[in-house]
Amino acid sequence: MVKLLVKSGGVEALPEWQACFGAVDPTISVHWWEDADVPAAEVDYVLVWEPAAGWLASLPRLKAVFSSAAGVDHITCDPHWPRHLPLVRLGNPETAQRMGEYVVWACLTLLRDARHFALGQAEHAWRYRESRYIAPERRVGIMGMGNLGRHAAAMLQGVGFPVQGWSRSRKELPGVVSFAGPAELPEFLSSTDTLVCLLPSTAETAGLIDARLIAQLPRGAGLVNAGRGSHLVVPDLLAALDAGHLGGAVLDVFEEEPLPAASLLWSHPGITVTPHIASTASRSGRARYVAGAIADFEAGRPLPNLYDPTRGY
Repeated sequence: MVKLLVKSGGVEALPEWQACFGAVDPTISVHWWEDADVPAAEVDYVLVWEPAAGWLASLPRLKAVFSSAAGVDHITCDPHWPRHLPLVRLGNPETAQRMGEYVVWACLTLLRDARHFALGQAEHAWRYRESRYIAPERRVGIMGMGNLGRHAAAMLQGVGFPVQGWSRSRKELPGVVSFAGPAELPEFLSSTDTLVCLLPSTAETAGLIDARLIAQLPRGAGLVNAGRGSHLVVPDLLAALDAGHLGGAVLDVFEEEPLPAASLLWSHPGITVTPHIASTASRSGRARYVAGAIADFEAGRPLPNLYDPTRGY
């Protein structure tokens, strides 16, 4: 049997992982990553979130590493991770659907000023306020037009938002205006009413959403960050909100997670915080994806969504 170690969701999640994998491929033997009864030399694959530094390099028979989420920086931050092995980003249809749902919800949250009403409810206050715009009057600009960005764009269009995208290379998507490269970023920003960041974590994207970038957005614009916490310069965001240049923000990712209780982001009246759940797929969905990829790899077929170290994602 193929042996798979799992480090995702805590040891209490192991029975569910075992049931999910058992339902799709009983030939995969699933164990917790610290199971002393599984010798390191017998491990074929791992499915992980934030693996301990040096642990992956200690598994001599390891064939591939699966991230339990779309990002892999929680793995590549380990200086000893085995770079010769395939590193697979989660990319099943459920992940794209969930991210699309989150982005639509976040953009509607900003459009209808849901934070204002949530604060009113907490105070038992009837905070009547009429919405200034409807969806067709607010252009959404997505930074990062990979699989998740493309899916989100189509779903946003479904509720009436005009959509444009910005990425490293130009994309051809129905009804979506495409901008590419640093030279076209200013034009993209100046025509974006709600900015959605879905970029990967790379050296180029670290601190990208700063005062200079925010200033290029129209006054009153909204921000949704479901990419990485490292993209956002938090003091610059708070300053832009307090000055009224930004009308609101929905944040799902943070430099430090869980977000510390003392963070100003929790209580700011213009910010909605969610706990890194934008595109988290069900365990059954992730198990189907990983089991299918393992079956392909064992049969000599290529793995999907491989991490490319030259691009950083």
